[in-house]
Amino acid sequence: MTPKSSVRRAVPTSPLTAATVLALLIAMATAATPTPSSAQQTEAPAANPADVESIDAIMTAVYDVISGDAGEARDWDRFRSLFAPGATLSPVGRPDGAMYVRRAITPDQYAATSGSYLEESGFHEVEIHRVTEQYGVIAHAFSTYESRRLASDPEPFARGINSFQLLNDGTRWWIVSIYWLQESDDHPIPAKYLPGN
Repeated sequence: MTPKSSVRRAVPTSPLTAATVLALLIAMATAATPTPSSAQQTEAPAANPADVESIDAIMTAVYDVISGDAGEARDWDRFRSLFAPGATLSPVGRPDGAMYVRRAITPDQYAATSGSYLEESGFHEVEIHRVTEQYGVIAHAFSTYESRRLASDPEPFARGINSFQLLNDGTRWWIVSIYWLQESDDHPIPAKYLPGN
């Protein structure tokens, strides 16, 4: 969902490294926001039915709403409309170089802590492969992504996997959580999660 740590085969396009960005985002979330259990998430705006009619539609909407050039405002109401009450977004990283940590935040907190960075720096994230499993009204998708500052950049500055958990309540799809890890030398993306497999 956001730049996080060093990536194999990546070409940096900004003086800020992905590892620095991850450390900043986790620090901002830790220092500036309460945990989801104590945070009051605002009621989600009504979703566009086309955004939530299928797993493909809701995941496409997430990538669409967070992506854009520098100076381009994001539609955070659309973003919030995709998430179930109590939903979380959880980056995983190793900002201190020692232990991996997960920081769970709400969609409101994500918009508040990461929104300005995405809008000021330019950020385009695209899905390049997906593996989905579904049982009844619940689903899980491993969505492999590439991140670029400009959509036209020839190489991504980061890749990784967004783990989506989803629910269909009988009328629409909801995102319950997005949990992600950026590719690194320690954790290259397995071939089964890359295009062509």
